[in-house]
Amino acid sequence: MDWDQLELNPRIIASVRKVKLKSLREVLCISGPDLQRLTGLSRVDVHQLQTTVATACRSSPPTPAVLLQDGDSGLRLSLGCPVLDQLLRGGLPVGRVSELSGESGAGKTQLALQLCLSVQYPVQQGGLDSGAVYVCTEDPFPARRLQQLIRGQASLRQDVPAALIRCSGDRVYVEHAADLKSLQACLSRRVPVLLARRHVRLLVVDSVAALFRAEFQASDWLERSRQLISCSHILHTLSREYNTTVVCVNQVTDVFSSDDSLGPVSGGVSPALGLAWANQVMVRLMMRRLQQTVARGDQSSTLRRLEVVFAPHLARDGRDAAVWREGVLGVCVTETDVCNGDRCV
Repeated sequence: MDWDQLELNPRIIASVRKVKLKSLREVLCISGPDLQRLTGLSRVDVHQLQTTVATACRSSPPTPAVLLQDGDSGLRLSLGCPVLDQLLRGGLPVGRVSELSGESGAGKTQLALQLCLSVQYPVQQGGLDSGAVYVCTEDPFPARRLQQLIRGQASLRQDVPAALIRCSGDRVYVEHAADLKSLQACLSRRVPVLLARRHVRLLVVDSVAALFRAEFQASDWLERSRQLISCSHILHTLSREYNTTVVCVNQVTDVFSSDDSLGPVSGGVSPALGLAWANQVMVRLMMRRLQQTVARGDQSSTLRRLEVVFAPHLARDGRDAAVWREGVLGVCVTETDVCNGDRCV
């Protein structure tokens, strides 16, 4: 789709063409104020431009929604918890790119590690009978926490026969990428080898925003956009060609109010990387850290909430969860639960 096919005022299209953007998606990588400055359009015109382009990108192949309708196998990777799986209708879709975003300490990495163990179970138990590759871009891989989760599998996965609980850290392949060049080399060369040999069927990138935030300044938005779309293309190719679940852990950015206050809206955060990245994922999940604390035995946990931000096959909904020694589990919280720490799964 090109500019002439958009239902926009010709004046807006002419202003955008003067900027010499090469594709529609590049509009989604620029903030509203920057678009106003570059094009000379009003705020109302820029809002109409962004809305129209976002809609066009979502309706043009190969968008995540179309991919789901055109050949979705229905296979799901369990999160390892019945409550959270119920929210996602069985788990994360296989062969697609999903995003898990949230603030620091929300539990994103905890859930990603849990997926690395869940993928090792047979399909009947919500797994894919394979391993995982975990790409770290900012923090060291939490090997000690992974071992703790492995030891807690018998307690976490009570739905699985004891004879089938044989998760191992040996089936989790760890890669580190310090910059975009090494990330692309990892995704283009080393990861496909593991996928082709059927050693892994889960790819986790933790986090996708870290390198893009570190390597580009605000003035580099065009090159940042191209690199982001290139990285997304690699991830989609891997997920489709090898029928693999791809999970991208993402950071968040503050959403500022439109009034004269200088601070962000209370609790106002959105996933990083903007609309350009949002159009590249099929499922966007958000983990939030709440104020309540729940307890169980000698353990206590700050309450979390896993929410569906968007997905073509899911309703916008959420479930409360807590992080225990054995992993992340959904909880049903009432006033009594908060007081005595009862768990409902």
